[in-house]
Amino acid sequence: MNTPKKGLDITTAKSSRLDQVDFNNLVFGKYYADHMMICDYKDGAWQTPKIMPYGPMEIEPSSKVFHYGQAVFEGMKAFKDDEDKVWLFRPEENFERINISSKRMAIPEFPKDYFFNSLETLLDLDQEWVKKGEGNSLYIRPFAIGTEYGVSASPSNEYKFIIICCPAKAYYSTPVKVLISDHYSRSADGGVGFAKAAGNYGASFYPTNLAKEKGYQQVIWTDASTHEYLEEAGTMNVFFRIGDKLITAPTSDRILDGITRKSIIDLAKHEGIDVEVRKIKVSEIVEAAKNGTLKEIFGTGTAATIAQISGFEQDGTFYDLPEVENAYNVKLKKMLQDIQANKAEDPFNWRYAVKTN
Repeated sequence: MNTPKKGLDITTAKSSRLDQVDFNNLVFGKYYADHMMICDYKDGAWQTPKIMPYGPMEIEPSSKVFHYGQAVFEGMKAFKDDEDKVWLFRPEENFERINISSKRMAIPEFPKDYFFNSLETLLDLDQEWVKKGEGNSLYIRPFAIGTEYGVSASPSNEYKFIIICCPAKAYYSTPVKVLISDHYSRSADGGVGFAKAAGNYGASFYPTNLAKEKGYQQVIWTDASTHEYLEEAGTMNVFFRIGDKLITAPTSDRILDGITRKSIIDLAKHEGIDVEVRKIKVSEIVEAAKNGTLKEIFGTGTAATIAQISGFEQDGTFYDLPEVENAYNVKLKKMLQDIQANKAEDPFNWRYAVKTN
């Protein structure tokens, strides 16, 4: 069926692929919901967004995204409560951030009404893909790519803004071990570390693979200039608990302004936890691990929510972290997920109710 709605051009899938998915044994990113959105930018303007069945699309091999990396993305989640109502978590932040990322990569900013109309329509059509229950969500991936063909080194004049969705459970189901990098860096001052640019993640894969060869699941990145300061953990922001104090690095050109990060800071302060946002030296964390005051390390991000880190290697020495009672990462994760799934009060007004039929 092809119908206009909310300024959208909508073609619905003839049948659903829900019955092809084992929701009890999900592999992250393997299955995708029935519909997607594609919006083209050409002649200096974003055209009418199109909702259509999820599937392959044609693109010129000379499209500039393949040659010069003009690509940005976001990560969001939709949740379903016990009454089958669908919720988003702080979607305004995701919308603002993808446009910040786009601006840095010379991609035209996407209109707000197109973004939210498309998002709500997709979630209405594919609401059965949003499963209720602890740990369940529908992961939403908006992204933009340069599609003008031609291999001249210049910004594209044509783009596609696309939204796809996939059912998800916890990204990390067990605590992870990490390697503190003393050579490779994720980003540098004046670069694009603050943006969700695709190339940031592609460049991280090689050093992460080196860490995996040594038995670690992720890398904790250090600053590019001196490798003295801790910045991010893999694709996540990172928190350290020394004693009863929670510490995380400030955002900058190099560090992503994580939405989960901001939420954890606010939740921790709400619970009376002492939070410091400041630069953190590798030597400080090593010393805290040696003297027993380092209680927890955990990463935060949309996919993982909170990922507990059970130990780290620095300069050839492995430091195992103790199991602690009333761990901050466990408490804050539950508080955040209860708000996301409408199981608890939302004093911050973070939840966004999706209108579904």
